[in-house]
Amino acid sequence: MSFVRLRSREVLLAGVALAVLAADQLSKAAVARYLAPLTPWNPIAALTPYISLTYVTNTGVAFGLFPQLAALYPYISLAIVAGLLAFYRRFGVEHWLLSVSLGLQLGGAVGNLVDRLRLGYVVDFLDIKVWPVSNVADVCIVSGVCILAYLLLKEQPKQEAAPAGAGGAEQPCHPDGQPTV
Repeated sequence: MSFVRLRSREVLLAGVALAVLAADQLSKAAVARYLAPLTPWNPIAALTPYISLTYVTNTGVAFGLFPQLAALYPYISLAIVAGLLAFYRRFGVEHWLLSVSLGLQLGGAVGNLVDRLRLGYVVDFLDIKVWPVSNVADVCIVSGVCILAYLLLKEQPKQEAAPAGAGGAEQPCHPDGQPTV
């Protein structure tokens, strides 16, 4: 991989991460300033059955689970950020979509980490009725993981069909590859 291509992938990853961080923090600041806690706001009435903006705070992890462990979550977030950066440095990035995936995850993780360090909780506000209330960082993390899963599944080597023996069953072979009788 050329140095220019590597640099462009790094710029893409950093750009996506910074854009996610900015969108996350700006949206959370607007929510905290303009919305009353626990009061849904529905600017588009037709979408009310599907989505509302509802300001909640979350001291737990995903879905608000384990709030009693809140003191550990900044350290876990730091470990996740370090893991993403280590993954990037160790394996490099061949595909531009992998840069986007890691940037989404990194920006989201840092966005929620900033909340935990600054406020002691995460600001959530995207109330999709069939899912727990979340935020821009959460949506980006999930999107990044989905893209990563897609890339990993797409890159799985395709196994060639082995020739079938009599009756469609495979014939046992010796270590030299010759069929046994």
